[in-house]
Amino acid sequence: VYTPDLASCLDGITRDSIIEIVKDLGLELREKRITRDEIYSADEAFFTGTAAEVTPIRELDDRTIGDGKRGPITEKIQKTYFDAVYGRSDKYKSWLTYVK
Repeated sequence: VYTPDLASCLDGITRDSIIEIVKDLGLELREKRITRDEIYSADEAFFTGTAAEVTPIRELDDRTIGDGKRGPITEKIQKTYFDAVYGRSDKYKSWLTYVK
């Protein structure tokens, strides 16, 4: 899994959460500058953010990424993230603040 280095993206809470999830899933993570050509040839891609959460990217510049669908790695990361934020994962309970 590649993530842009901090020179080209926001150092946000969602990004940090996804980085932790990626590592917990045993996936290799590399932070680097990512070129458009690398995205064009990627098997799959997603972006993260407070509102976007984990959103698969189907295409960029009218070029289909992978097969144009959510890929298996994105699916696994997305599921783990949603389990965490909806309180379905004991592993990430410390991320939550419950409001009564």
